[in-house]
Amino acid sequence: MKQVSHYIDGQFVLGEGSRQITVTNPANNEAIAVVNCAQDSEVEAAIASAKKAFDSWKETPVSERARVMLRYQALLKEHHDELAEILAKETGKTFEDAKGDVWRGIEVAEHACNVASLSMGETVENVARAIDTYSYTQPLGVCAGITPFNFPAMIPLWMFPIAIACGNTFVLKPSEQDPMTPQRLVELFEIAGAPKGVLQLVHGDKTAVDILLTHPDIKAISFVGSVGVGQYVYKTGTDNLKRVQAFAGAKNHSVIMPDANKKQVINNLVGASVGAAGQRCMAISVAVFVGSSKQWIDEVAAEIGKVKPGLWDDPDAGYGPLISPAAKARVLSLIEEGKQQGADCLVDGSNFTVDGYESGNWVGPTVFSKVTPSMSIYQEEIFGPVLCCIEVDTLEEAIALVNASPYGNGTSIFTASGAAARKYQHEVEVGQVGINIPIPVPLPFFSFTGWKGSFYGDQHAYGKQAVRFYSETKTITARWFEEDIDTAPNMTIALK
Repeated sequence: MKQVSHYIDGQFVLGEGSRQITVTNPANNEAIAVVNCAQDSEVEAAIASAKKAFDSWKETPVSERARVMLRYQALLKEHHDELAEILAKETGKTFEDAKGDVWRGIEVAEHACNVASLSMGETVENVARAIDTYSYTQPLGVCAGITPFNFPAMIPLWMFPIAIACGNTFVLKPSEQDPMTPQRLVELFEIAGAPKGVLQLVHGDKTAVDILLTHPDIKAISFVGSVGVGQYVYKTGTDNLKRVQAFAGAKNHSVIMPDANKKQVINNLVGASVGAAGQRCMAISVAVFVGSSKQWIDEVAAEIGKVKPGLWDDPDAGYGPLISPAAKARVLSLIEEGKQQGADCLVDGSNFTVDGYESGNWVGPTVFSKVTPSMSIYQEEIFGPVLCCIEVDTLEEAIALVNASPYGNGTSIFTASGAAARKYQHEVEVGQVGINIPIPVPLPFFSFTGWKGSFYGDQHAYGKQAVRFYSETKTITARWFEEDIDTAPNMTIALK
């Protein structure tokens, strides 16, 4: 069984902590690795090493920093399939989905190669008589990243390549549920020629997180995860006078207008709702059918019901298992609550299993109709392969419904009307808006612009992003979603 290592002060070490976490295969819950939680002293040592390295790294010419990133992105591409296989085995994702996870991270590493032009300052002559003004972007110091289980390649790669390219040093604390992928990312970063101490990797739980949130030498923190933890990270970090960006929960709505292309709607809802087992913050978990489009609900349910979960290397699998028994239990509990609260369960995946892997964390695709905003399946982020269908009479009602949600991560509208699309894009209180696509997907040169309870931090200033799908001829299949993964690095947290 693999022993997962920390990476502290340029050395891979197993750690001396007495608390161990077992990493399991979600398809059968068999142990595949073990990691020692970092002791307080080990986290402190990682921070101290990063602080020491910052003194020389910040003085390293920006072109040299860019060259490290050039070598790194080349190595990531060379080891793309290897990384995807590691990721698939520890998360349960299908191989195609895992490759998408890795590739979206590679795109951010590519973006970091352009750090020289991205970090330019500004100048103005004669702001007053014979007085000129210059502004410079300078690195902050030691930054930290706390990342979730659902994208163990992409989300760490959102964070440390950008921060390090900008001249900062970095401490990464990935999810303890799938730590092998981040470890391999760090190994490749060392091979790329990163100087000792520039990147640190510590594994652990809340104990390690609390040190990062309160340590005076940590200047900025980036987090992606659940609502409660996101609020805790944001509040604790800012109380300790740190810059914090915390991406939290979501309840993403897709509004279906009667004039939309029905085939396009159905194909897109299939992937956007149950892809990656629904374990992503940009999943569409609520479909809002306006007017006569409600007649399509049964067809949507029928197509979603055809999707079959399976093993990571099964080419016919639509998605894999949930990450853990606890995650499965929570999803099943919410499905049962939906039934008890009066929703009509058109497709029920509660009892789904895969032959020979009955002990895995399987949940089949599930679709509810006649959902109301008072139901728990509507109010809570399920984080499973569950789609809730709601019916309204007008676009105005749909906008009001979405705007009443406490979350504002992503949304979409399917319509043939430019006026309806523009009205929705302008009036909806959500940071990322898709028009005739299921999920708005910001590439690395755009910011991730979640609103309301989906994000805590200073990125609100970046406003709203809309992504339109123009082609009338492109074939969109149920598997299209696998390359449609949200990604968005941020430079602002890494610069002052």
